[in-house]
Amino acid sequence: MSTAAFEVAATASDVLNVIAAFAGGLLIAGALVWAVWLGMRVRDREPPRPRSEEQPHLPDTGPVRETREMREPDEIHQTERERLLPHELHHSGSKRGDDQHRKRWLPGSSGGFGSGGIGHV
Repeated sequence: MSTAAFEVAATASDVLNVIAAFAGGLLIAGALVWAVWLGMRVRDREPPRPRSEEQPHLPDTGPVRETREMREPDEIHQTERERLLPHELHHSGSKRGDDQHRKRWLPGSSGGFGSGGIGHV
């Protein structure tokens, strides 16, 4: 084949590549337009948003307060098997502690975990 034949073949494939890219772009753009149209139809079928008087409000007694309690680890009993099954576990990994007084740092200690020093005096 001559050089001119290679140029014609290369040009023909470039044109086909451009046409394929354009067709692919049109396909993607059409799919996006269809998806937006479908989303608008679905949204139109949804119930309306609640009005302000339908929104939740505070109870008459006021806001609900937190309860604070000291927890301690829940001991897991030993079994003959090497692992526990899900129905043998509790819903929480801790239980309410017997001593409900907050632990405080000693005076004179820095309070930093693992510091080991006496802190500022």
